[in-house]
Amino acid sequence: MEALGERILARHPVVHLLLNNAGMPARGTYLTVDLDLVERVMDVNYLGGVRCTRALMPGLEAAGRAGGAHVVNLVSVAGSVAFAPAGAYAASKHAQLAYSRSLDAALRGTGITVHSVLPGFVETEGFPQKGVLKSRLLGRFVIYPPRVAEAIVDAIEKGKREVTVPWFPYRLVAILQVLAPGLVARLVGKSDYRRLSV
Repeated sequence: MEALGERILARHPVVHLLLNNAGMPARGTYLTVDLDLVERVMDVNYLGGVRCTRALMPGLEAAGRAGGAHVVNLVSVAGSVAFAPAGAYAASKHAQLAYSRSLDAALRGTGITVHSVLPGFVETEGFPQKGVLKSRLLGRFVIYPPRVAEAIVDAIEKGKREVTVPWFPYRLVAILQVLAPGLVARLVGKSDYRRLSV
């Protein structure tokens, strides 16, 4: 990552926008998930953004001094709601959200704004939500990448530091997670993934 950062900065010494979007799934509860997958998902989903941001920080700082820079961490609603059927994924996203909030506080006054974007279930090639979610209710709230892209642009243009997309029902569940964690644990514990056919 450091070598890549050096090559990027040699060509683009001023970096106005960094979108940390690397992500991989890790389905399974902590009772069943392979421990190597736990390490891998933390390395990609959490540490990937940490390493990338640090590698490009000189360019972001240069942009911050020249009028402003933005770091967008594409987290997930799983960063604020513990989803048992994907425990390791949720832990990696909790770590990413804590990192994003901490980085935002550390960069205040530098001209660099940090945005945390928390999408719910998004249908992509790597995350085929419609095909794996067992719950019909959860399936009704699956969104598509253009909706997330709009939320990212809106967050940057309006200076929003933390955005949940769509707001309903995910933000309500995140609030409920804080107020009644036992209730949320029961609700998400009943949800599960179908096995993907290979």
